[in-house]
Amino acid sequence: MAETGARWLVVMGVSGCGKSSLGAALAREFGLPLIEGDDFHAPESIRKMRAGVALTDADRAGWLSRLGQELAAHDKGAVLTCSALKRDYRDRLRAARPGLRFVFMALSREEAQRRVAERAAVHMFPASLVANQFATLESPVGEPGVLEVDATAPLERLAAQVRDWA
Repeated sequence: MAETGARWLVVMGVSGCGKSSLGAALAREFGLPLIEGDDFHAPESIRKMRAGVALTDADRAGWLSRLGQELAAHDKGAVLTCSALKRDYRDRLRAARPGLRFVFMALSREEAQRRVAERAAVHMFPASLVANQFATLESPVGEPGVLEVDATAPLERLAAQVRDWA
């Protein structure tokens, strides 16, 4: 295991990009707790997504507040998986935990669609909402503290990229 240090990372991107897999690998690598963003959605938001209804900024407001509280509660660092699709969402998380860094898992719309369709039987997010994720996405590339990675790369390579950067 790599050295443990106070670092806070958000693994972000559209649904199907591999946030949970990379987040779990990084949490193990850095010896940090993993905060799985999907675990904090309100029941009504989960019902909406399962029904194929896209979440609004209002739906996400309480969720983002809760994720910010989770980040703030971990004094020695944490890895959060969260779509963080808009700059405003990322800024809300940054306000909760200054110094927060983001790993943006870049993925094509076609690949995201394929991946989400493959896991439809076991995940709350339907493939019908992938287009909305891309319509909502405001790329974080160019923002401070952001590393863009190719979400189609092998997990080990992605973890090494983040380790070298973080």
